[in-house]
Amino acid sequence: MSDIAEWVSSPHELREALDRSDYLADEGMSVALFCAARLPQPLLLEGEPGVGKTEAAKALAAALDTPLIRLQCYEGIDAAEALYEWNFPRQLLAIKVSETAHEHLREEDLFRRDYLLARPLLQAVEHPGPRPAVLLIDEIDRADDEFEAFLLELLAEGSVTIPEIGTVRATHRPVVILTSNRTRDLHDALKRRCLYHWIDYPDVARTTDIVRRRVPQASTPLVESVAAAVARLRTLEVQKPPGVAEAINWVLALDLLGLPALDPQAVETTLGSVLKYREDLELAMSRGPDWLAGP
Repeated sequence: MSDIAEWVSSPHELREALDRSDYLADEGMSVALFCAARLPQPLLLEGEPGVGKTEAAKALAAALDTPLIRLQCYEGIDAAEALYEWNFPRQLLAIKVSETAHEHLREEDLFRRDYLLARPLLQAVEHPGPRPAVLLIDEIDRADDEFEAFLLELLAEGSVTIPEIGTVRATHRPVVILTSNRTRDLHDALKRRCLYHWIDYPDVARTTDIVRRRVPQASTPLVESVAAAVARLRTLEVQKPPGVAEAINWVLALDLLGLPALDPQAVETTLGSVLKYREDLELAMSRGPDWLAGP
């Protein structure tokens, strides 16, 4: 990890590098990412959807000038999707070639590394460096308990085991970032192996700063009015409170329409950019577009 130590020597230096990647991290986030990279120890980022968990991993990879390898979790994900699978067509071809040549093909000849298709976890472990890859295990709460248990070896030891080959240990242990939207509780065994950081919704000022970075062509009054409107929407009992991602989408839509600021008419026509449930739209509109547009 010495190369990372030379690349970012302090949380402050990492924070500046993240800033250059257009990710505005507060002190707590900078320290968490710094520790994840330098210890190294997996980092579990939790928070509501749209607060920037995935973007944090992307920005860290950019700041470290190293590849981001992403594993998107979903219900039913298994080792074949996450770690490896065998290249069966190539194995069958090898069998046919050996039969044609009247050669004896041993089982171990079919289960060599060159018949293996590496998936994200194995790609991250085998990354040649010089700096370790950033491995993003996104939305781990969508996977099941068995998949959590499957990850423990990688999280604890930076290695993975392939029964036919053995244990593969990382030369450059990946910087592992896990994200969760808290749709279910994760097991203590996984949490014990991770650092932890909660990402809350940013306030209006920080939301404004973030959106201005992502949509630099939009006018400042437009960005400020949208940031304030998104904060108002979060005070309602909506099914999906809007995050920074929705604020960015809203500004993009309004800027595309050539609107310099958020007014009541713009609220009525573009609210679907930020709220995605009919009931949420009706609840917001019951307060009136003037309330959302603000002063």
